[in-house]
Amino acid sequence: MKKILPFIMIALGASLWGIIAVFVKGLGEYGLTAMEIVAARVFFAAIFLVLIGIMRFRNCFKLESASDIRLFAGTGILSIVFFNYCYFTAMNQISISMAVVLLYTAPAFVTILSYLFLKEGINLGKIAAVAGTILGCILIAGVTAGSSDITLFGILTGLGSGFGYALYTVFGKFALRKYHPFTVTLYTFLIASVFLIPVTRLWTKAEIFLNTEVLLLSIGLGFVPTVLAYFVYTWGLEKTDGSKAAVIATVEPVVAMLLGVTLYGESLGAVQIAGALLILSSVIIVNLPARRKNAGMVDDSSKLEH
Repeated sequence: MKKILPFIMIALGASLWGIIAVFVKGLGEYGLTAMEIVAARVFFAAIFLVLIGIMRFRNCFKLESASDIRLFAGTGILSIVFFNYCYFTAMNQISISMAVVLLYTAPAFVTILSYLFLKEGINLGKIAAVAGTILGCILIAGVTAGSSDITLFGILTGLGSGFGYALYTVFGKFALRKYHPFTVTLYTFLIASVFLIPVTRLWTKAEIFLNTEVLLLSIGLGFVPTVLAYFVYTWGLEKTDGSKAAVIATVEPVVAMLLGVTLYGESLGAVQIAGALLILSSVIIVNLPARRKNAGMVDDSSKLEH
């Protein structure tokens, strides 16, 4: 049991990310926009992280330099805010299944961005993964181009979520050179909250948040598929190989697809499924050979933002 428990925890963390649509759809039904939902998520996540930090990570609050705020502006604003906005918008424009699959184009973006900005090497496996991802997107976009349930804006925001997700890895790697993963996570959500609350003027929706269901959905969004999912995933990651964790984590889109089919009556065609499988296979290809060294740090930086 001790040997398989880390795998179970990784799968549980990824599954919790996969149910995020329940909270997003629920809040959307009360008239909250995608950006307001993002603001609610980062605000409540920040509260939970501060409380956890006080109890367990008091030494992780201090920054070495005030100028390092720019690193967390990168992870918090350029990544978290942009990624979540695109992801939540895509869920309302296209199916949950397709939104989460397009999110998983992130490893292809990571490969390209890491090559350009982090001077990381690129090999045939990575090139094949990028090509597979592009082909998968073409299959998804091409076969559904005439469908009223799929919009070009939905596909673009879905790809935008993958790009925003990838940006976190780039900024996160720089931040993790100096700071503990919890410090990076904490300041990421704090900066995102400080930025988003005045931008969205969330206080003008105070009356809506007095509704018990809206409040519970907001708290749940900030805790279950955010803080809890991250800690569960990280616990498992610390006790297993990073490349295995990356493969197990692909349970997330599977859970999201099942959720879309069972709760929201979504359906997938054969070509859509083929495109989705191409993208997920590319995720496995790009992770398996490259993440055996320093797997913990790399995988922490790629998963913190969820």
